[in-house]
Amino acid sequence: MSTDPDGCAAPDPKREAQFLDFRVVAPKKEAWQNAFGGLAAAKPHVQARLAGWPTALLADRSALPTDDAAFLERLARDTWLGLAALVDRDHGLPIDHVRFCSGSLAPESAKIGDYTSGTNIGLHLLAIVGAYDMDLISRADAVARVRLAVDSLKRLQTFGGFFFNYYDTTSLERTTNFVSFVDSAWLTTGLIVARQAFAEVWDDCSAFIDHQDYGFFYDPHAKLMLHGFTVKPGGADRSRYHYGTLYTEARLGSIIAIAKGQAPDAMWFEMKRTLPPTIQWQKQKPIDRHEKEIRGHRFYGGLYEWRGHAYVPSWGGSMFEALMPTLALDEHAVAPRSLGRNDEVHAEVQRRYATEDLGFPVWGMSPSARPNAIDYGEFGVPALGLAGYKPGIVTPHASALALVVMPAEATANLRRLAERYDMYGEYGLYDAVDPTTGEVAHAYLSLDQAMSFVALVNHLRDGSIQKRFAADPAVAPALGLIGEEDFFE
Repeated sequence: MSTDPDGCAAPDPKREAQFLDFRVVAPKKEAWQNAFGGLAAAKPHVQARLAGWPTALLADRSALPTDDAAFLERLARDTWLGLAALVDRDHGLPIDHVRFCSGSLAPESAKIGDYTSGTNIGLHLLAIVGAYDMDLISRADAVARVRLAVDSLKRLQTFGGFFFNYYDTTSLERTTNFVSFVDSAWLTTGLIVARQAFAEVWDDCSAFIDHQDYGFFYDPHAKLMLHGFTVKPGGADRSRYHYGTLYTEARLGSIIAIAKGQAPDAMWFEMKRTLPPTIQWQKQKPIDRHEKEIRGHRFYGGLYEWRGHAYVPSWGGSMFEALMPTLALDEHAVAPRSLGRNDEVHAEVQRRYATEDLGFPVWGMSPSARPNAIDYGEFGVPALGLAGYKPGIVTPHASALALVVMPAEATANLRRLAERYDMYGEYGLYDAVDPTTGEVAHAYLSLDQAMSFVALVNHLRDGSIQKRFAADPAVAPALGLIGEEDFFE
C-alpha cells in the first residue's frame, strides 16, 4: 500500500475485506449513500450534516498568546470549536474523526469517520459541561446539547441496558456486535457529570445510569471485569479477556461498578499491581513484591523502577492509560499515596524518556493517529508498561492530560508543539507529530480532542468536572475504598 505524508493513502483491498467480515451492515446508511451514487459521492453530504467545518488548515502561530494562562484559554476555546463543529447536527453525536489529506480541507479529499463510540459520546457530554464551565456556551445551550445527544441515545439499539461499541452517526444504526465494558463506563461517566451539572437532564441521564447493571460484565470465576460481549442471535459470547491490570483507563469503570454495588470490593484488589517475577514476557521483574492486606483483602503489591523512579506499571506505558481517569476523578485527592503519586511518576518518566533517551524536543506518547500511515497506532514508554507499547509518535492529548500533575512542564510542552510544528489548526492542535521528521497527522479525533479539552477545563476551572463526578451517588461510595492503599510503602 502506498502512503503519503498525511497518511491518506487508498485502503488496502485485502485489509478492507477482512474488516468487512466483522462489520455489521447498516442498510439504512448504505441506501442513503447509494442515493447519492455511493460512498465517495456521499462524502460531501456527510460533511454537510456536520455542525461546522474549518476554513483554514493552519492557524497563525504568531498570534498565539505569549502568556501561559491566555495560551491555555485560547487552546481550550479552539479545541471546543472543533468539538462543537464535528458533530452530526441532527443527532448531536460526535463523529469519530476527520483527517485532512494533502493539505486540503475539501470534504471530497478528507477522511470523515462518521461513526461514534460510547467513549466518544461520554467524553462529548463531559466537554459540553466543560464548555459551560468555561463560559463558551450558555446554560440553555449546554442543556439543549445534552438533551439532543440523550434523545439520540434513546433511539440506539442496546443489549442488556448497554450500548454497542459503534454506531453510524448518520443513520444511528449499530455497526458492531461488541458491547464493551470500558466504553460503557465512559458513557456512564459522561451521563453522571451531565446530571450533576444540569438538574434539567437528571431524570433522562439517570434512566440510563440506573438501568445499567455492571454485574453484566463481572466474571465471578476470574473475579474481574470482562472486556465485553459479542452479541449473536439468541445470546452473547463473553470475551476471553479480562481487565486484570489495575493501572489502566479501565479502573474508572471498576470504581463505578463497585460504587453501584454491582461488583464486589474485592475486585479492586484482584487487579494486578505487578505480575509475579516468573512471568517472562513482562518488561522487567518487579521489586519488593510482597503480600498486603486492606479491609481483609489480601493481594500483592510491588513496583517497577526506571532511573530512580518507582511506580506501578500500566499495560502499555501510555499516557492514556495512566491519566485518562483523572479527567473525571481527582486521584491525587482521593488516593494520594497510590494512584495520585503514580500519576505524577508516570508523567515524569514520559517526559524524561522522550527528551533524554530519544532526544525529542517534545514529549507525551499515547495511542494516536500516525503521521505517515492511514491508521491509528499504540504508543508509549515501554518501561512504564507490563507489555509496553513502542515509542516514537508524540500526541498533544498526552501533555494536556499531564496538566493535572505537572502543569508548568505540560504547558511548556503544549506551547513547543504549537510553535515548532505545523500542527495548530483552526480547531486547536492536530492529533500527532513524528518529532524525528516533523511530519504531522492533520487529523482531529473526537476522543483525543475531548480528552485535551476536559483536561484543560479541569486545570483552568479548579477541577470542575472532577468535583461533579466525585459527588455523584454512583461514584462516592467507592472512593474511601481506593484511598487506603499505599503503592510505595
